Amino acid sequence: MAEVVGVRFKNVGKIYYFDPDGNILKNSDKVIVETSRGVECGEIAMENRGIDDENIVQPLKKIIRIATESDMDKMKENAKKEKKAFQICCKKIAAHKLEMKLVDVEYTFDNSKILFYFTADGRVDFRELVKDLASVFRTRIELRQIGVRDEAKMIGGLGICGKPFCCSTFLGNFQPVSIKMAKEQGLSLNPVKISGTCGRLMCCLKFEQDAYLDLLRTTPSVSSIVMTPDGKGTVTNVNLLSGLLDIQLDSEPREALPKTFKVKDVKLIKRGETRPKKVENDENSDAKNE
Repeated sequence: MAEVVGVRFKNVGKIYYFDPDGNILKNSDKVIVETSRGVECGEIAMENRGIDDENIVQPLKKIIRIATESDMDKMKENAKKEKKAFQICCKKIAAHKLEMKLVDVEYTFDNSKILFYFTADGRVDFRELVKDLASVFRTRIELRQIGVRDEAKMIGGLGICGKPFCCSTFLGNFQPVSIKMAKEQGLSLNPVKISGTCGRLMCCLKFEQDAYLDLLRTTPSVSSIVMTPDGKGTVTNVNLLSGLLDIQLDSEPREALPKTFKVKDVKLIKRGETRPKKVENDENSDAKNE
């Protein structure tokens, strides 16, 4: 077992383990570390703790130092350089007539490399652009093509729920999302309604899936036969989140409206369908959002 701290280099990025080298660090402390990209300034996202050796990618590098005031000033200066580099790169892209969209620019802490993140519909031959940028900035240049989900994570924004994007606030890694999840959650299968701003299926379908599966296991499904305080009946509609069931009682006339009961107040006699009532079309039910 080794003592480590977790360091994050972006607001909602992956956490990397480093040897604290005897320092007791707190969350949000800034530290200088050496990475595969060069010397970087990161933020402590996990305080000192012991981790089994098999969970550590060797070699475990030590933290160089706790960030000083001069280090923080350098970070601010780099942020200004990034804005200027973004403008210059946009002009160069237009000059070379390349079909690509610049998303973000990132300087390494020691200015040994500048990374330009962009999106494009296909492969882009940017070799001449790299040479042009290198002649301007006199340092190593790396152009990295990213997907639309990564673009949304970097830029941020508000989702259809009115809250900031999940990917830019707390989701560290993207996971596959499928239409099947929307079906199991009883959502409309209209792509417009279940897609995020990035155009892909909403991330919340994935991280809410476990909660819905748990509710599905404990909630009578549509067409289930149940016993209620008012007698036996058939479930006609299910609201998983509220825990309410619309039930057509056997003792009532067929034209009578169903009565609403709480899940905890009914007893399952025979289970019906395995999913909530199907809504709209279910084409491409096996489609996935990678």
